[in-house]
Amino acid sequence: MGSTEERDWIRACTLPDKTELQERTLKTDRDIVIGERSRIDYGLQGNEVVVCEFCKINGNILATGDVRIDNWCEIGGDVVVEGDAYLGEGVKIQGKLVVKGDLDIGDNVQIERGFEAKGWISIRNPMPVIIYIVMYLVAVLGIEREDELDSVLQKLFGEEENPAATPLMIPTGAILDMQTFSVPEKMIVGSGCRLHGNIRAASIAVREETTIFGSLHVREGASIARGSVIHGEIQSDGDVTIEQGGHILGNISCRCLTLHEDARVDGVIRAPGGLKIER
Repeated sequence: MGSTEERDWIRACTLPDKTELQERTLKTDRDIVIGERSRIDYGLQGNEVVVCEFCKINGNILATGDVRIDNWCEIGGDVVVEGDAYLGEGVKIQGKLVVKGDLDIGDNVQIERGFEAKGWISIRNPMPVIIYIVMYLVAVLGIEREDELDSVLQKLFGEEENPAATPLMIPTGAILDMQTFSVPEKMIVGSGCRLHGNIRAASIAVREETTIFGSLHVREGASIARGSVIHGEIQSDGDVTIEQGGHILGNISCRCLTLHEDARVDGVIRAPGGLKIER
């Protein structure tokens, strides 16, 4: 399995139910997986946190489980780990490192404000994160053939209808700052989430009772589920669907708009392909 195939499953961005971006921290009670070469201008808080290589996280990482940070990543704050920590070669932590469990640490790791580890400390290069994830799934799921692994990864991290069943996935090459949440492909936002910033993606599906303080700019389609509120505009080159109780505080510009009669749009609607009202 080549390197590009290995990373195919991490192209979509998935935010589980009740994900919140607050006080410069992206919070979830689930695992977090950050694709390689991503830039995130705030911290991460979750269960297990996995950061693939060449990422920059400008904030703290707080984990109730294990943390794996791959080669040549830079963390702009503290890393506090309730479980074990695995730091690859060339990792730089500008704050302090606190590990309640064991610490595996690679070559040329810099921790500017010192570290404390309650368990064993091993100085060696931990295996690359992407290989760890594949081996973990092979062991847990009892998979013997590579083609089976690809199909399982697609089900877990791909077109999953229920994002609550998956980790928080930030895809390879994503750029997240306090103004913009930019991902290269599809984005799925779970129910009961609160997010700040303008979202840019290929397409987006927002589940029930979610609030986004920003605009949505997508190349393809957008769907807003029951009771969700967008504090901004929606711009789409494809079709947009707003379900019952959805509330858009800005303009909508799209090809075709399907609008429930109990949905609300405060701004101007531009839909050259037509407007359909659903009851």
